[in-house]
Amino acid sequence: MGTWARTGPVVVEVDGSAEALHIVDYAALEAIRSGAELVIAAPYQAHSSFNAMTPGYQPKPPAEFADASLRVAVAHVRHHYGYGLAVTAVSEEGSRLKVLPQVARHARLLVVGRSRTRGPHRLVAAQGNIFLTARTGCPVIVVPLTWKPSVIDRRVAVGIDGTPLSLEAVEFAFRTAADREGDLTVVHAQHAPRHDPDRAGVENSWVRRADLTVSETLAGWTDEYPQVKVTRFLTARPVVEALVHEGAEVGLVVLGARAGLLPVGDPVTRRAVAAMACPVAIVPHHVTAKERDQRARQVHPATDVVVPTY
Repeated sequence: MGTWARTGPVVVEVDGSAEALHIVDYAALEAIRSGAELVIAAPYQAHSSFNAMTPGYQPKPPAEFADASLRVAVAHVRHHYGYGLAVTAVSEEGSRLKVLPQVARHARLLVVGRSRTRGPHRLVAAQGNIFLTARTGCPVIVVPLTWKPSVIDRRVAVGIDGTPLSLEAVEFAFRTAADREGDLTVVHAQHAPRHDPDRAGVENSWVRRADLTVSETLAGWTDEYPQVKVTRFLTARPVVEALVHEGAEVGLVVLGARAGLLPVGDPVTRRAVAAMACPVAIVPHHVTAKERDQRARQVHPATDVVVPTY
């Protein structure tokens, strides 16, 4: 598992499909904006069910198919973006969860396509992308296969919860908005009490608390990026609903996720990634020793452990 270098190349995964070229376009534009190299990666499994005599199987062995996919992707980049963009093509044997973290270990960004799944399978795919983020250590942007450039791409939104989980996500969101010369919307969802005319002060207090949370999270970043126009979106909606709603108005939603070998948590991030229709950046948060100590003091082990057997 690596750490976010904030420099280095933009890495993009290709799988040989025609839709993958949309993902390459997205990554190429990111590389051009940041002045970075573009690395196109094609993982492949050496042991496959390839059989040239069986209909329905891919027409080439996996290694040749990966190399052919890379040639198509590189030709696509040269045709649309010229030779001013440095491009490297890499094919490696292994699963994507093994190969992509290795290729992107010094990358500033990894770009992958959204899986062609529906229903509950989207949650599984979303968890896979969060796991990929944790293994890679750099932000991972999940791009819909139907993505095309639009003026809305200049608008960025970031979800925050007032915990350290949001720190790297906010930094990435500001950097991205500045690179795109766009605006940033900060989304913070918080439970609000039911409306009661006799408790107007109580109702207003959650707004003040939410605004304070946003102010503390943004401290310093508005000064470092004064050119980025920031809009605060405070809402009592469920957090995933709020993020999906805002995602319809922006070109990128940024979310934090805990880095680690077994990122079993972050259910909100998982559900938001699965539900979003726009590109989503998953930014890993590396837990510090201070945070681990605080968490250890807050969690008191029980004297009895009950293990359900049903």
